Amino acid sequence: MPACITVSREGPAAILTFDRPDALNAWHAAMRAEIVDALAAFDADPAVRVVIVTGAGARAFGAGQDRDEPPPADEAIEAWVADWGRFFGAFRSLSKPIVAALNGVAAGSAFQVALLCDFRIGHAGVRMGQPEIRAGIASSSGPWIISSALGLTVATDLCLTGRMMDADECRRLGLFSREAEPGAVMAEALRLADDLARLSPVALDLTRQRLKRFDEASFAETLALWPAMLRAVRDRPT
Repeated sequence: MPACITVSREGPAAILTFDRPDALNAWHAAMRAEIVDALAAFDADPAVRVVIVTGAGARAFGAGQDRDEPPPADEAIEAWVADWGRFFGAFRSLSKPIVAALNGVAAGSAFQVALLCDFRIGHAGVRMGQPEIRAGIASSSGPWIISSALGLTVATDLCLTGRMMDADECRRLGLFSREAEPGAVMAEALRLADDLARLSPVALDLTRQRLKRFDEASFAETLALWPAMLRAVRDRPT
């Protein structure tokens, strides 16, 4: 039984909720594994036409990696990166559209997951960004995902400053596919899911695959470079 997520169904949509509100829905390895398994189950269920992901509580979609989880030992870095590859890959390879129902903060790898979703439903209280560098963390996946979605200039700004964007900036950058009042984000996500469910599932799958192929080489390069970046951060004096 999943311990860190909840899943439910609403018409044609499957809803996956990151359910660690006391930790701002930050994830660790076990939680990421639960998410991967849930997405695989949704993908295999023909009754599921759209997937909605959201965070429990009103404060955060997700805070990214749980800092209380110890970093991998040197000999475990490759396996740790492969685990992240499966995690991001599960969002990329899903055959059905994914909608992020944003609530509050989306930071670090949770911001990246929101960008991997096909649609984002926002509200005036949303804040998004890539703050890893402020904790001395060199980001490998962040530059790839952010530049793919928003361009190199924005990725450089966010990754090198670690600043968080408010809803106005997110809106200007086109990050919100739709907007709603804070308490109506899920309702808006479900309306979008109903619209998408009326379309051809085969056409949606093939088109989504085509869109993901544009940055497949960058995804592979990101995973290949990641272990060396982790070791470099450990080996160089701060």
